[in-house]
Amino acid sequence: MSNESFSREIAAKAARKSKAHRNSAQGVWFGLGMMGLVGWSVVVPTLLGAAFGIWLDKRNPGQLSWTLTFLVIGLLLGCLNAWHWVSKEDKEMRDEQENGDD
Repeated sequence: MSNESFSREIAAKAARKSKAHRNSAQGVWFGLGMMGLVGWSVVVPTLLGAAFGIWLDKRNPGQLSWTLTFLVIGLLLGCLNAWHWVSKEDKEMRDEQENGDD
């Protein structure tokens, strides 16, 4: 590794550290907001699925538990939704980090 490339790498790391330090307060609130977003994106479909299942069980009782079925479906949809939000934010952070290093 040449001295010039080593110097550029050190400068880029210092710039990232400085930027992270300036945005540290925003990072905490952003992290808490993201936890809330992820939590609600799982909870809401799960509860809606359970409510729909209870309604179906009352109207059409049978051997199959609609409550459990739609609870699991809601949970799966909520997890997919949370995965979508987290991967979107991760991509945005990576893009921002790559653009900031130029």
